[in-house]
Amino acid sequence: MDFLNTNTGQNNFNNPNGGHTAVYIDDRPMNNVEGRMTVSGSLMQNIGEPGFNTLDEPIKTTIMRDLKAVGMKFKHVLYLKEKNTLLKEWDLWGPLMLCTFMAMVLQASPDSIQIGDGGPEFAEVFVIIWIGSVIITLNSKLLGGTISFFQSVCVLGYCLLPIVIALIVCRFILIFEQTNFLFFIRFAISIGSFLWSTYASVVFLGDSQPQGKKALAVYPIFLFYFIMSWLVLSHTV
Repeated sequence: MDFLNTNTGQNNFNNPNGGHTAVYIDDRPMNNVEGRMTVSGSLMQNIGEPGFNTLDEPIKTTIMRDLKAVGMKFKHVLYLKEKNTLLKEWDLWGPLMLCTFMAMVLQASPDSIQIGDGGPEFAEVFVIIWIGSVIITLNSKLLGGTISFFQSVCVLGYCLLPIVIALIVCRFILIFEQTNFLFFIRFAISIGSFLWSTYASVVFLGDSQPQGKKALAVYPIFLFYFIMSWLVLSHTV
């Protein structure tokens, strides 16, 4: 069990620990991938300072720190160089932003609803993403996965980034008059984003599954990102 030394001097007689304050970081073996929500980076080195409190910092500092953390996780999804960040310092801000953006773009317009050719509603996209993530996470836990519930939801949400990028590109292509060639481009972009999202999620979550059951854990992930990619490709309004 790790602890942080915050000894303030030899004359600290009121401290029963002799000037040492134990800060529990992880009471599980190091090979466990269980994570936690925590302040990250440079703030960790200030925990032992007297009067340290994130509630005392300016709101701008808090927002910029959170946005920087979200941006770093987006980078890890695109480049896949560091997979422990999403697992150890998980959050739901990135998945919430991606989910909200997709729901806003994919929702049907009032005119398309009247002619019966509309896309999904905002709430429908929202429910598909979050319920799908929950089902995949429960499947992973039932198969004996060592990852926590919110870690899995975090990874699945952040791995939607390639599909969101494909949605933006396809939405731009829809500005022009549609031809078979442009449809093929949209199809290729959607398939590419689907493959990248699936691969990224497997890279992040693969080690948490027991040997011999990884295929059962990957199959619902495959279906989840396939449905999201299909929504992107079928969006024509």
